[in-house]
Amino acid sequence: MATNDGHHGPHDPHTGSLSTPDTTRESGLKYSVFLGAALLIVALSLWAIITPTGASDAIGSAVYWISRGFGWYYFLAATLYLVFALFVAFSRYGKVKLGPQHATPDYGVFSWAAMLFAAGIGIDLMFFSVSGPVSHYLAPPEGTGETVEAARQAVVWTLFHYGITGWAMYALMGMALGYFAFRYRLPLAIRSALYPLIGRRIHGRSGDAVDLAAIIGTIFGISVSLGIGVVQLNYGLRFMFGIPEGVAAQLALVVLAVLMATASAVSGVDRGIRRLSQLNILLAAVLMVYVLVLEGPIHLLNTLVLNIGDYISRFPSMTLNTFAYDQPVDWLNDWTLFFWAWWIAWAPFVGLFLARISRGRTLREFVAATLIVPFLFTLTFLSVFGNSAISVVRQGNAQFGETAMNAPEQGFYGLLDQYPGVTFSAGLATFVGLLLYVTSADSGALVMANLSSRLPTPITDARPWLRIFWAIATGLLTMAMLIVGGVDALTSATIIMGLPFSVVMFLIIWGLYRALRVERFREEALRTTLPSSLSVRTTAPGAARTWRHRLARTLSFPGRRAALRFLDDVCRPALHDVARALADRGVEATVSEETEPESALPDLTLRVPLGTEQHFGYRIRPVERPTPTFAMRSVAEHDRYYRMEVHLAEGGQDYDVMGYTRDQLIGDVLDQYERHLEFLRLHRETEARHVFPDHTPPQPHETASEDEGESPR
Repeated sequence: MATNDGHHGPHDPHTGSLSTPDTTRESGLKYSVFLGAALLIVALSLWAIITPTGASDAIGSAVYWISRGFGWYYFLAATLYLVFALFVAFSRYGKVKLGPQHATPDYGVFSWAAMLFAAGIGIDLMFFSVSGPVSHYLAPPEGTGETVEAARQAVVWTLFHYGITGWAMYALMGMALGYFAFRYRLPLAIRSALYPLIGRRIHGRSGDAVDLAAIIGTIFGISVSLGIGVVQLNYGLRFMFGIPEGVAAQLALVVLAVLMATASAVSGVDRGIRRLSQLNILLAAVLMVYVLVLEGPIHLLNTLVLNIGDYISRFPSMTLNTFAYDQPVDWLNDWTLFFWAWWIAWAPFVGLFLARISRGRTLREFVAATLIVPFLFTLTFLSVFGNSAISVVRQGNAQFGETAMNAPEQGFYGLLDQYPGVTFSAGLATFVGLLLYVTSADSGALVMANLSSRLPTPITDARPWLRIFWAIATGLLTMAMLIVGGVDALTSATIIMGLPFSVVMFLIIWGLYRALRVERFREEALRTTLPSSLSVRTTAPGAARTWRHRLARTLSFPGRRAALRFLDDVCRPALHDVARALADRGVEATVSEETEPESALPDLTLRVPLGTEQHFGYRIRPVERPTPTFAMRSVAEHDRYYRMEVHLAEGGQDYDVMGYTRDQLIGDVLDQYERHLEFLRLHRETEARHVFPDHTPPQPHETASEDEGESPR
């Protein structure tokens, strides 16, 4: 859609706002990001395949160095990410939307919640739901194993590693990316979250480096899940069909997963990923209820409540427990440090995907849903399977405990084998595992393709061939790490790759906080100009006529002719009157018209450029709506009426000016213009403190149609 001044794209260069090749209408490849990431992944994969011993030794040395020198840092970083996410949700910024104020969610609550869960959790949930609790019960990080206290610790440590700390990393990345992409029309990429810090350099080498780091972290994080998945599925096939375990079978499973992930990723979010996510949730719930009933619901519900209480009471001490006086180094490397690095590695991929599906949600709603909805399911799943596994061990089955701890891929199937109907439950578990396996791979392929592409809008996806490439690259890296040392090599590589991106996440926190501070200026501008607006309304002549006129306007539901007449008799003259009055005072102002493809009536826009500051735009947009049944006339089935909705720079304002007099409409325009100038004044006062570099804040989503995919004016 063309802009009023003939430019294309989300921002007008004449206003001094952001306008760079990265936000053009044409799709393209970010060659430096794509080639850099692709060559590095291929090189690492070939190195691991050709010299597996050398790769294993190098990875082991790096992990030892990181765990010794930066273990404390991982604990502190994970805690600070959680604190910031909660701060945003509970602060005044929580009501800010991921998009303009008139944006509405793209997905229903169930579909959205299912994708939140399935994107952030892979087959590893099944892998560790039995192995984790049993390992912590038999060999806890502190205290004596195989006691009641060890049993209580066991499930809580597993919940801690899968709990709100990790989901806060996803929430942090998701709200930052969604905020800048949907509210300011920057690319839906990691680089955009750094705009308040480095300005237009996000479209140069600095931005490329950030996206490249995100892709590297993402592909290693996903490879861990795929590696765990193929090992577990390989054992599941042996358990059910006698197919031997080994590298050959595992490589065949990687190829199968790549093919399925490719088909799903190419079909897109709506047809592929959304449907697989919903199916995942339903089948995983069936499997959980199956074990709950057979193990004994009373016992498991008691332990579930106990686990919730223990998690809440012990969380503060666990979150910063570095075991400084008697540090179990191997346990930390295998569990807490690995999990925090793994969440960090997954954060760019999952955060970007969550932002992609959360347009129209408020920051408070987004953070709350991301922290609570998936965790409630994870809590129940881990409690049911973890406590069932501990019960089997406590009842004397020591062999099962040793197997679950030392061969985690066998633990889940070993637990199912304790109950009748194992053929059904094992088959269902294998199918659920395959779906979890595929949803991680296809979401990752889609996100990595988007990160390595230049896309016209935040909701546009990369080309299919690029999604196919990243699905294959992920499979290649998984194969290489399995050859080097199986799951242990993948977990070690994740600890290494998570470290540099954890620093980027702190920069994202800094940038998002600076940007959110600007939102406060809009509220203050509204508050400080409100007395002036009200005084004009209450002292206007003809007040008696005003309230009767207002009542008549409230009860009317005008059709197309009345709306067209209102545009001709009131709106157009009023906007031109304001433009002429501003021009008489030396202020440039223009009135333009444009008819949206889906609308039969033109939009009218008053535009006032303000130099390098964010320009003022007041748009009257005719919107057709079904006539409500309470209208004071007979309403037919397809009866429609028109609203004249006001849109400003920050989006739709959700009020209707249909029926205003010319003076009333002029008064509303001036109210909004005065409010905008007050906002700029408040913002200018903070520029000396470098809220935004180069004194050019990203322009908020302007007066576009309800489809945020189109270019705003």
